Amino acid sequence: MTAADTAGLAAAQAQAPAAGAGAAEFAPAKVNLYLHLRGRRADGYHLLESLAVFPRLGDRLWAEPAQRLSLAIDGPFAAGLPADGGNLVLRAAARLAEATGVRSGAALRLEKSLPVASGIGGGSADAAGALRLLARLWGVQVPEGLALGLGADVPVCLAPRARVMSGIGERLAPAPRMPEAWILLVNPLVSVATGAVFAALERREGPPGPPPPPAGFADFAGLVDWLAAQRNDLAPAAIRCCPAIGEVLEALAPAPLARMSGSGATCFALHADRAAALAAAARLRAARPGWWVAAAPLPADPG
Repeated sequence: MTAADTAGLAAAQAQAPAAGAGAAEFAPAKVNLYLHLRGRRADGYHLLESLAVFPRLGDRLWAEPAQRLSLAIDGPFAAGLPADGGNLVLRAAARLAEATGVRSGAALRLEKSLPVASGIGGGSADAAGALRLLARLWGVQVPEGLALGLGADVPVCLAPRARVMSGIGERLAPAPRMPEAWILLVNPLVSVATGAVFAALERREGPPGPPPPPAGFADFAGLVDWLAAQRNDLAPAAIRCCPAIGEVLEALAPAPLARMSGSGATCFALHADRAAALAAAARLRAARPGWWVAAAPLPADPG
């Protein structure tokens, strides 16, 4: 793990909520500010280029020492999530214990605040949060390669700070210098299966986008201008699978930049400051009470 990754991991742990006995961890959402498809490997995995950021919004995990591994789930989006070995949090915990020789367990609790199957890395973020949490609780290090074995998005979520992703998502590079901003996330509360979106693709390889300026972005306007020349190559297929995504994007259109994240259905809008983001969120909640709407800061990143 690089020094930058260590700093990102420490920042995530610093945001963990207090929970009395045991340990706690924050698992922020992962938002793809752009996502370019760059081809497909022989094994079927798609190659991509993306800039991932982590707003101060996400799920939370707690753990206490126990004789065996267990998971309880609550929160607004807990319904329907398995609390057994089918949950990525428990799989991450079991693999970490096996890889490090830990024989004790942990009683885990997940507060699920992010919509499920929504294109903002919820399951991967939770698994990464569990790895950070249990590594601290058990006094071990997360072995190299363990995160990738759980899913292509888990490595970027393990030390959650802005990163440029490539390969199948496992190749991580520093992001350009990022200014402070606010992000508005909106989901029509319709789950979109990633496999269905990829199956609906008409093109699996697009051109690269323009590179960022060498010094990064000094201000919000510069970031937005650069992102406007990028794209999400999954968006057309996702909209065909879930027309509500198009409605969300249309509702977000007055913002300086609006785009779908990941494979959907969550879309985002970038705003320069808190007041603009909260005002837009209030308008959308009033107009679309059935949608999930959340605004959060995007911290500046030195790159």
